[in-house]
Amino acid sequence: MQALFVQAAPDSAAAFYTAGMKNGKRSPVGERIAQARQSAGLSQVQLADKLGVTQQMVGYLERQPVAIRPELLLQLSEALGMSLDELLGQPVKPQRGGPNGKMRRLFEAASKLPRGQQEKILSILQPFIREHVGQS
Repeated sequence: MQALFVQAAPDSAAAFYTAGMKNGKRSPVGERIAQARQSAGLSQVQLADKLGVTQQMVGYLERQPVAIRPELLLQLSEALGMSLDELLGQPVKPQRGGPNGKMRRLFEAASKLPRGQQEKILSILQPFIREHVGQS
């Protein structure tokens, strides 16, 4: 697999500690990694443990423009609780509303049934919902 090369933006602000950085600025991805790690209350050592890398590697990811393996990007997004889009600075797509998990699977399966069977399910659900939630 190829790695994604992350480069510093020419006008990014150096709001964090920049000692030892070649140009004094973090890459945009490095800045997002550092902010997400701090927001999650993790030290570089704790994040490194989650990723199976050294603390020096986490520091390097945060400070230097580097090529990041896709597997490591996935691990970072999971460890930091953010989507790959967020990690890479892409606009986050709004989530569709609706049921999650088992209910979603049940509704998806029910939507594939013939109309008559769907109406039987509705005749059971609607009175239950009205009674317990007050919706129709």
